[in-house]
Amino acid sequence: MDLLHGKVRKIYFKYLAAAFGSALISSIYGLVDMAMVGQYQGPAGTAALAVVAPVWNIIYSLGLLTGIGGSVLFSTARGKGQGEAANEYFTAALVGTIVLALASWGAIVFFDRPMLKFFGAEETLLPLAREYLGPVKFAVPFFLFNQMLAAFLRNDSNPGLATAAVLAGGIFNVAGDYICVFRLDMGIKGAGVATAIGALITFLIMLSHFLTGKNTLRFTRPKGLPVKLKNIGITGFSTFFIDIAMGILTTLFNRQIMKYAGTNELAVYGVIVNISTIVQCCAYSVGQASQPIFSINFGARQWERIRQTLRYALLSAAFFGLAWTALILQFPNGFIRIFMNPTAEVLAVGPSILRAYGISFLLLPFNIFSTYYFQSLMKPRASFFVSVFRGVLVSGLLIWFLPLFMGAGALWFAMPVTELLVAAAVVYLIVKYTKELPVK
Repeated sequence: MDLLHGKVRKIYFKYLAAAFGSALISSIYGLVDMAMVGQYQGPAGTAALAVVAPVWNIIYSLGLLTGIGGSVLFSTARGKGQGEAANEYFTAALVGTIVLALASWGAIVFFDRPMLKFFGAEETLLPLAREYLGPVKFAVPFFLFNQMLAAFLRNDSNPGLATAAVLAGGIFNVAGDYICVFRLDMGIKGAGVATAIGALITFLIMLSHFLTGKNTLRFTRPKGLPVKLKNIGITGFSTFFIDIAMGILTTLFNRQIMKYAGTNELAVYGVIVNISTIVQCCAYSVGQASQPIFSINFGARQWERIRQTLRYALLSAAFFGLAWTALILQFPNGFIRIFMNPTAEVLAVGPSILRAYGISFLLLPFNIFSTYYFQSLMKPRASFFVSVFRGVLVSGLLIWFLPLFMGAGALWFAMPVTELLVAAAVVYLIVKYTKELPVK
């Protein structure tokens, strides 16, 4: 598909379908695990997986750092007709992924206990969390490589294979969770086994891209590797930080919930984490669908094609925001029943918590998409500002201070207020940088 000359609408929605499938299905690991474990072991299992959630944020964010950062520079170089430089960025991104995979692998294998305790596990939840994480330890590098390869496959005109690979791993994970958790009576450990094998399947299928005629990715010795790694890190930092920030915020929420409430509220928050993951994946799909089109046309100075893509992306973000907000406001206990076998206490506190927090989903896709847009226009400072402002500065302060001054119930309004404040800044920046694009 010709990203420089083809019809923008057709290209965008084809990429959106592929990116949406890939992003949504990639979240199926955590979602199915939460649902199966919650049904098998009740609120305690759901709360244990809420504690593990920041581990996933770290793993995925590191893969996005090299994947999105490298693929943006890869496509921009291709748009300028610099094929050799493009593949140097691909090779540099691969080197960076290997280094990060080894580092995160070692951290999770050798420091899982203190890590999980820091993320909010207390003595009753820690054994369950460690039992789940045991099999996952063997597959940590695959999760990073899957994120990195999916980004490059989309930018190498093969988004369908990325989606098919994640779909295959996700389908196995669904079936494997049921078999391992229930049929083999392995409980939470079985969910970890199925997740690890699903990641391996996805990785092997993505590797088949290098055997196809569509492949233009080449391994080449990059000139100035440290500089290229630095550029990849700068370009991909905001996408990386969005996921890292989610892990930080999950940790803050876990600790604040245990301070001001209890395990019932933590179990409900485990449900929120999973719904938020789905909404965030929808936002990622909008960004990942538009980013290859933005980047290559930015390199080729095709400004009107960038504006057209922006219009479609904004409409997509608005649709996802409205849809998910309406669903969580209308069916809060329905979501709770999907992810656990709830007690009467959980059903009593759940609806008000989900409805309060769920208002944030209205603007979440728009704010996350904006970081991809700024990255593609080579505006890393704007992207950095949005990701840090949203991910730590505002939200972290609100999570910490709202319950302190306004009571435990105010905690659940931290994210709606955050998304509103960030959206105001994002609107200003998008208008500013879009107006700066030449007319022709």
